[in-house]
Amino acid sequence: MAGKPPAGDPVQDAPEVAAPQHAAAGLPAIGHTLRMAQQQMGVKRTALTLLRVNQKDGFDCPGCAWPEPEHRHKAEFCENGAKAVAEEATLRRVTPDFFTAHPVSDLARRSGYWLGQQGRLTQPMYLAEGADRYEAVTWERAFDIVAEELDALSSPDEAVFYTSGRTSNEAAFLYQLFAREFGTNNLPDCSNMCHESSGSALVETIGIGKGSVLLEDLYKADLIIVAGQNPGTNHPRMLSALEKAKAGGAKIITVNPLPEAGMERFKNPQTPQGMLKGTALTDLFLQIRLGGDQALFRLLNKLILETQGAVDEQFIREHTHGYEEFATTAREADWDETLTATGLTREKIDEALRMILASERTIVCWAMGLTQHKHAVPTIREVVNFLLLRGNIGRPGAGVCPVRGHSNVQGDRTMGIFERPAPAFLDALEKEFGFAPPRHHGLDVVRAIRALRDGEAKVFFGMGGNFVAASPDTEVTEAAMRRARLTVHVSTKLNRSHAVTGARALILPTLGRTEKDLQGSGEQFVTVEDSMGMVHASRGRLQPASPHLLSEPAIVARLARRVLGENSRTPWEEFQKDYASIRDRIAAVIPGFEDFNARVAEPGGFTLPHAPRDERRFPTATGKANFTAAPVEHPELPAGRLLLQTLRSHDQYNTTIYGLDDRYRGIKNGRRVVLVNPDDAASLGLADGSYVDLVSEWKDGVERRAPGFRVVHYPTAAGCAAAYYPETNVLIPLDSTADTSNTPVSKAVVVRLEPK
Repeated sequence: MAGKPPAGDPVQDAPEVAAPQHAAAGLPAIGHTLRMAQQQMGVKRTALTLLRVNQKDGFDCPGCAWPEPEHRHKAEFCENGAKAVAEEATLRRVTPDFFTAHPVSDLARRSGYWLGQQGRLTQPMYLAEGADRYEAVTWERAFDIVAEELDALSSPDEAVFYTSGRTSNEAAFLYQLFAREFGTNNLPDCSNMCHESSGSALVETIGIGKGSVLLEDLYKADLIIVAGQNPGTNHPRMLSALEKAKAGGAKIITVNPLPEAGMERFKNPQTPQGMLKGTALTDLFLQIRLGGDQALFRLLNKLILETQGAVDEQFIREHTHGYEEFATTAREADWDETLTATGLTREKIDEALRMILASERTIVCWAMGLTQHKHAVPTIREVVNFLLLRGNIGRPGAGVCPVRGHSNVQGDRTMGIFERPAPAFLDALEKEFGFAPPRHHGLDVVRAIRALRDGEAKVFFGMGGNFVAASPDTEVTEAAMRRARLTVHVSTKLNRSHAVTGARALILPTLGRTEKDLQGSGEQFVTVEDSMGMVHASRGRLQPASPHLLSEPAIVARLARRVLGENSRTPWEEFQKDYASIRDRIAAVIPGFEDFNARVAEPGGFTLPHAPRDERRFPTATGKANFTAAPVEHPELPAGRLLLQTLRSHDQYNTTIYGLDDRYRGIKNGRRVVLVNPDDAASLGLADGSYVDLVSEWKDGVERRAPGFRVVHYPTAAGCAAAYYPETNVLIPLDSTADTSNTPVSKAVVVRLEPK
């Protein structure tokens, strides 16, 4: 019955396993969506809510950041988006009585799935020093507690202000403004753990750390390469775009260590033909070894250089820099080294080359399969080299397409959530608000954990997300958080971070995307930016889960006034009263947001400018698009070991676990599984169904162990394995990070499998 969470803690360690599926969506997706939604919301609420998701007059899905098409279906949502909406719009409630019945010591023993299933938080909760139970407090008392701890710091840099990607543009802008007026650039965010490598590589090569394509470009492309990405689970609405691209004549190459059902065949639930037959999406599957992508693109670049007439010489001459050094390095690419690094055959690479040379308009899409490696930044730079060679940036149907996860993670960065802000942004902030923001760089996620661990940071404030579960090196992260004087989490639901606290802790409950936001000037809306730089409004319609909830902008504005006092000339009260006033200030500070209020009032919003896409102008240090040259790297694998990638099941979104099944991979009623190539399993003496501990090996010699995983024989690339996070985050060393971006290396963890 809707409103009642499941009893007990039903996470299983003995999952059932069947053969993986070879098609995504279709009737099973509809049935699963409706069943889960009705369990959380009831029949009437399900219908009223889901029909407003991603509509021009509705609310933005709190799941992924895939853009909405101009002409939208009445059911413009996917299975996982519906799950995200259902969990936010649930009728289940976590009241103060719940915390009376469940001390923190009990919550710490519960699974993330169980915690999330309890429902929406309803009141601010406070854990006093030495206590084991949260107790309800007023908002005024909660803000006083935060102010007490911030005022007691020796330096503003002893505070960390973390942001999840689901925070709106308005809330993110206020949040960074408050942190900087307080005196710190310690603004780590979830980008640090996911797409920081994309931003680092793209800023250097094309001058802007965002993708250069719009949704319409996919429909115009001749070839789309989907590398290190699983759209069927992580952003299923992308499958509809790929289906439309195929109908327009595009070819698709999939580069992935795992075969993924969504990229094999998509059964579009929005059309009868799609439901019955579906569309085969992938024309060529390159089952690459983990970490071999740089080597693959380097060899392809060599082969393009060696093909008469394949290089766009005019584009290179007029718009690029560094071509000669790049070309010299690329010509040294070695076939044998590439085949070793990639695990591919020469025939497969030759077939890919033929498709590339036949394409006049090529797009490369990628996600965390490329960004979470030690050599992630040079890998993405090599992808840019690949596109520049044939002039595939700055023209319709071609370009770079990093596909973001959280629904506004790109917008948060645009709003200034960044520990290394550009001087021009700080200059604009100072001019508009009349204070001198700090100029020194702050802490990213990994450095923030180190600072907490070492006692150099004492207050952690999390705006959304589940920092403890999302971060690497779980034992180190949890110990670091427990050293804090105060941990604060702005949340809609319970998660693991609420059970791993500093000496004092606060949970501040906030409105969700689905809910009405009434402030002093009337009903408000917020805005978000999708993966392709489109900005649009989001308007919730449901009554709030509790009368005690505050919106994120209201929380930031009230906290800022309490902490900064009357000396702050920032009109925090006006910002809380009317979000249009926030947008006016965004327009004054951030290029591309001129006339923000007027433009976002248009149905569908507006597109932010993108110089490489719009003008073939590249705002880099050289004034041109930069070719780069770097040594080819790929992970080394000792004998008897496997390369492990962490990934999501189909029943989860980031650290939020919706259920215990991974339907497309044939896993049911469990999460502690490790997918292993049958030949690798045979060489290691591991039968299907046997149990092992996963033990990671890194240069620091520390043993990191994830116990009790069922071996599943699965068609992974040879030498590679896969298992779900956050259960496997314990295996990722805090100091194992990507060069330049400092992103945790979650896609190439050297592990041994110890039989139980």
